[in-house]
Amino acid sequence: MLDTKIRPDNADAYRLGGLALLISTGIILTALGFEYLGGYAPCPLCLMQRYAFYAGIPLTFAAMALVAERPRWAALLFFAVALAYLANAGLATYHAGVEWHFWPGPDTCATAQALPTTPADLLKGLESARVVRCDEATWRLFGLSFAGWNVLICLALFAICLQAAFAASARDQKT
Repeated sequence: MLDTKIRPDNADAYRLGGLALLISTGIILTALGFEYLGGYAPCPLCLMQRYAFYAGIPLTFAAMALVAERPRWAALLFFAVALAYLANAGLATYHAGVEWHFWPGPDTCATAQALPTTPADLLKGLESARVVRCDEATWRLFGLSFAGWNVLICLALFAICLQAAFAASARDQKT
């Protein structure tokens, strides 16, 4: 029979995992809200920065489900998610540097549209084309763009998930 009670020895891993899950879900919903409700079209680097959240949310949930019965697997999942957020903080730092013109961005940030096949499609595309550039911040709060805020949030999520991994690992050593 599975023992799924939240005991004091695994409560920290649940609490930290739940906090990471709540923050991650809130951040991706906020990003989607800015895009679909606020009209802020994401550039290719912005879209790449969402991958860590798309993977991190279900993996964090799975890690929380494993804490009671498989704490070693939970610790490994929390650690993998922590590394994903650390890598995402690096990507967001790169993006923020592109926005501040510290270094050039990738060629894909100029435009991400398919080539037209007929002259009529070309003219139609030129009328409705909206190029989203990676080197222009479309929004700033307290001097930080979306990418800058993503650096801070991902570093915080890295720390939270790493603590959850250590808490689950400590739980594993007690069993």
